[in-house]
Amino acid sequence: MPSLFSKSSADVAVSTLADGRGDFDFLAGRWMVRHRRLRRRLAGDAVWDEFPGICESLPVVGGLGNIDNNYLEPPAGTYRAATLRLFEPGTRLWSIWWIDNRMMGLEPPVHGRFENGVGTFFGDDRHDGLPIRVRFLSSQIGAESARWEQAFPPYGGEQWETNWIMQFRRAA
Repeated sequence: MPSLFSKSSADVAVSTLADGRGDFDFLAGRWMVRHRRLRRRLAGDAVWDEFPGICESLPVVGGLGNIDNNYLEPPAGTYRAATLRLFEPGTRLWSIWWIDNRMMGLEPPVHGRFENGVGTFFGDDRHDGLPIRVRFLSSQIGAESARWEQAFPPYGGEQWETNWIMQFRRAA
């Protein structure tokens, strides 16, 4: 029986297809994360909180998805979170959900794909009780580092305000 936490040779062969299912393979393993989060979103604020974290990611569903466990240490107090990503071969789109122990529920998903080395994902969410669009970007991906960011547009606006940046560094 193959290990539940590693890919079989058949999984690796399938993930080499150019349909996008291997786009998040780089994330497997343990990462040290430097978080930079805007203190107040969509309020004209320019004050950022910076704090450390750890992310551990592993493939699931034979490589058609992955899940990561996150440990975050912001100034307001440490918490844990997880990200679930699933790839739909028929549409060639990824769906991404966030879960954290402060709310204990799946956040609404974002959907998208990678093009030219950048993953762009959009979804609908709520901020301060109001409906809002959200955008995730995954970029600057290498063997030892990667970057993720989240942005919201001002209500009714077309510009995006980046409000959270995660800088990943592969743990030794």
